[in-house]
Amino acid sequence: MTLTIRKAEERDASLILSFIKELAEYERLAHDVGATEDDIAKALFGSNPRAFADIAEWEGKPAGFALWFYNFSTFRGRHGIYLEDLFVRPEFRSKGVGKALLKHLARRCIDENLPRLEWWVLDWNEPALKFYRSIGAVPMDEWTVQRMTGKALNKLAEA
Repeated sequence: MTLTIRKAEERDASLILSFIKELAEYERLAHDVGATEDDIAKALFGSNPRAFADIAEWEGKPAGFALWFYNFSTFRGRHGIYLEDLFVRPEFRSKGVGKALLKHLARRCIDENLPRLEWWVLDWNEPALKFYRSIGAVPMDEWTVQRMTGKALNKLAEA
């Protein structure tokens, strides 16, 4: 059994979008997916990419992905990595694929002197929460996520 992690390439835009849609189905958020293959290609492989992806392959078959970007800690004065999405197809779960993707990002943090790797997880996703605790992740319960979209975002921009 071989597992490989590789940097996503432009030819992977369709695969990445399929992973995103599969993740959205799992998270009961399929109705929120508006991304297109072209959006993914431009964002990850355009002239100034600001997001990146790694692909996990199990015996040459696409098994999962991690989509991430650099964030910044003002308290640390350095960048970190924010993991936007991590997804492993059901048939490849419990084979170490998710852990390998996280290990790959952790190695990037160490190699680039980045002090932290962060992500969100839905509070009902018990399998993910259990897995993340098992590898040493710590919940940040004192923080509350805030978001602006649509009319509220437009209204603030116009104010």
